[in-house]
Amino acid sequence: MSENVVEIPDATASTSQPVPEPLSRPLYYGWVMLPIAVISFIATSPGQTFGVSIFNESIRLDLGLSHAALAAAYTFGTLAAAIPLSYVGWLIDRYGLRRTIITVVTLLGVACLALSQTRNWWTLFLAFMSLRLLGPGALALLSSNTLAFWFHRRLGLVEGIRHVGMALAMTVIPLGSLWLLSHLGWRGSYIAMGFGVWLTLLPLLYLAYRERPEDMGQQMDNHPPSDSTTKGATAPPLSHSFTLAQALRSRAFWIVACGTSTFGIIHTAVFFCIVPIFLDQGLSENQAAEMLTVFALSLAAMQFIGGMLADRLPATILMPVAMGGLAASMALLANLHSPLMGHFSGVAMGVSQGLFFAASNPLWARYFGRLHLGKIRGMVSTCNIGSSSAGPLLCGLFRDYLGSYELILCVFTFIPIPLLVLSCLASPPMPQDESPKSETKPRPELAKV
Repeated sequence: MSENVVEIPDATASTSQPVPEPLSRPLYYGWVMLPIAVISFIATSPGQTFGVSIFNESIRLDLGLSHAALAAAYTFGTLAAAIPLSYVGWLIDRYGLRRTIITVVTLLGVACLALSQTRNWWTLFLAFMSLRLLGPGALALLSSNTLAFWFHRRLGLVEGIRHVGMALAMTVIPLGSLWLLSHLGWRGSYIAMGFGVWLTLLPLLYLAYRERPEDMGQQMDNHPPSDSTTKGATAPPLSHSFTLAQALRSRAFWIVACGTSTFGIIHTAVFFCIVPIFLDQGLSENQAAEMLTVFALSLAAMQFIGGMLADRLPATILMPVAMGGLAASMALLANLHSPLMGHFSGVAMGVSQGLFFAASNPLWARYFGRLHLGKIRGMVSTCNIGSSSAGPLLCGLFRDYLGSYELILCVFTFIPIPLLVLSCLASPPMPQDESPKSETKPRPELAKV
């Protein structure tokens, strides 16, 4: 019988025993997903304005188009690309991030090849539409949403790092595009970029992309649910996420969406016309390029600093400062009389954009949750891409009919002022604004996302 006696240790004695140190946590896989998100964002460059503008003149001359016809193809292609973006957001929520991003990257490569085969205005319009939809639209949206599923407490920091990567790429990609153009021509350049997107991203996505921390046996921000150190910093549960309809009824959604669209229309217009803006003031193309370099470096610095600020300060403080900086940058550009003034304008543009997007990008997941984040951000992207389409054409019309860009730049100076005031009111929507529908269980396929 003595063999079956279980010895119970003394409770008081156990308290004096040394407690074993907890095992160190494995590397958080979110830090692997961060460079994937950065590379995905950079891969949107073939459809970004700074990427397309290098090839504009070669495309125009080869197809026999006027300046206005080329701008119209880009403007209407961008506008048409904005329409399906909300549907892309629905696809993200329905089928998941991994399947959607692999499909988008595959189609983006096809769009690059399609642009290389354009022969007239209509095929150019369709190619521009595809590039703008799949690159700055869908792939940029997927890149940002990827981080929102891995980070909450540090979402501002990682979003800042993602944009720093893109800003640094902006200083290199135009030079690389010029090299491709001189060696391969514009058609060969887009063929090379299409295959480059495929060879760089598709193997990476197939082998390394994971949608959520739970897929790796981890928790968001690498904190277990019982970790008391994360009290108040953990992400809200999926059941508390806003639907798109609920988000659209909130004041914060429309204020931040309008601010995003304001940056879209102004910066797209300025960058598309930056060379003639400088030439009209007696400055050179090289000085315009220098201004873009100053802008990119300022943007990179502020994205990183702004990301850290966004984790510590509310967006209602950071966004008004950013809108004021945008107004100041346009005032400087409207009074452009020297290269130094152009550099100051570039700094103000980079700092304001970096601060605004560092504050606003984490806001969507923090304010509205993650369950319907694809549809919500898809709607924001639709507004942003759609508004940016009007910029180049608007600038061109003012230049053709008034002989100067000065008046449109003055208009751009005053547009951000009302949003500076409204941004102070973009506080998080109250939980009681949610309807009872938001508390129902999501469909199983949505719960995976």
